[in-house]
Amino acid sequence: MDSAEVVVVGLGAFGSAALWRLAARGVNVIGIERQAIGHEFGSSHGSTRLFRVACMEHPGLTPIAQKSLELWTELGEQTGDTYVRQTGSLNVGTSSSRPVEGSLRAATEAGAKVAELSHHELRNRYPQYGLAESDVAVWDPAAGICYAEPTVRAHVAEAERLGARVFPHTMVTGIQFGTDGLIVRTPTVDFTAGQVVVCAGAWLGKLVPELPLTPRRTPMFWFEPKDPESVAFRLERFPAFIWEFADGRGLWGHGSGDDFLVKVGLDGAVQAAGFDPDNLDRYIHPQDDFGALADAISHAFPELDPQPVKVIPCMVTDSPDGQFLVGRCEDRLLIAGGDSGHGFKHCAGLGELLAQITTKEAPFTDASFIDPSRFGPVALTNPPPTAVRGARHARPSQGRRGS
Repeated sequence: MDSAEVVVVGLGAFGSAALWRLAARGVNVIGIERQAIGHEFGSSHGSTRLFRVACMEHPGLTPIAQKSLELWTELGEQTGDTYVRQTGSLNVGTSSSRPVEGSLRAATEAGAKVAELSHHELRNRYPQYGLAESDVAVWDPAAGICYAEPTVRAHVAEAERLGARVFPHTMVTGIQFGTDGLIVRTPTVDFTAGQVVVCAGAWLGKLVPELPLTPRRTPMFWFEPKDPESVAFRLERFPAFIWEFADGRGLWGHGSGDDFLVKVGLDGAVQAAGFDPDNLDRYIHPQDDFGALADAISHAFPELDPQPVKVIPCMVTDSPDGQFLVGRCEDRLLIAGGDSGHGFKHCAGLGELLAQITTKEAPFTDASFIDPSRFGPVALTNPPPTAVRGARHARPSQGRRGS
């Protein structure tokens, strides 16, 4: 039996950030990860993610994105690495579209600086776009891209430097009440903690039952220009974007860099949902997976080759309202999940919120809109055990794999 003040289950984007921010406060914290740190089997991989400050999904997300930027900037100054590359981003569509209207509302409420671009300005600055006459844009200058796997690994490395203990390749099989806290069970060792923070991504609903979360298979795609010599789709000239079409579908993505290709995805695509994440289909099916995307790209960006040169399966975990579930479920249990396809950019800020809630500090921003209780009470269903037998000690970071 091992013990800590807090155990964090799952060290992807949300969990690694929570581990880091708890360790930064001197909390005796353990992190447990089913796979390697920065692995490619969940939702926190694929080289890059969009980083936006004027967040169309909810105005309350803007302070969380700003906190992520602040924390990543500080971490980058310590490590000498870059976790956010601020090249700006475009929110494109009609004046009443969600990207345009939503980002303007978020910027206004949070006091973030943005600029509105007319159709003429947008067309002249970004000739790569095959625009409709009604398309305009909002320019978010603080936005850009963030780096997925390096950021997760940096969170965990900094947490370990600050005293956290990390157990990769350790599968959590259950969480239940104990006499003095919660018990986190694995095939090799049981951990006890005063509080547990569960950040298990698509597996969250398997560890904390009755959550209204639905995993969704979401492949990621990378492309190249038709002209190999073209620089029109380099990140500096083709920054991060979200574009909603008149039919409600849309594209999102960003340009290429020295170590990554042009990345584009399709909003509104039909994707498998409601499956067991242990049985994710990791094969790529050309017609089903990117037929509609290729067609959309051929019209939206005529000079971009619509056939992807790289495809990687991924998972998104949707909540009913498209917002995260982050906060306390009951006295000793906290959760963070329901990324709904826009979580990575907020993970450092959410990690800070989780650390503040865990240690009963005043939160840096109002997070009531992501409180898990908005969907009703959530509790562990396991009855408290009378005794724990047969548990063995484990060593951190020794590559112990669960079954």
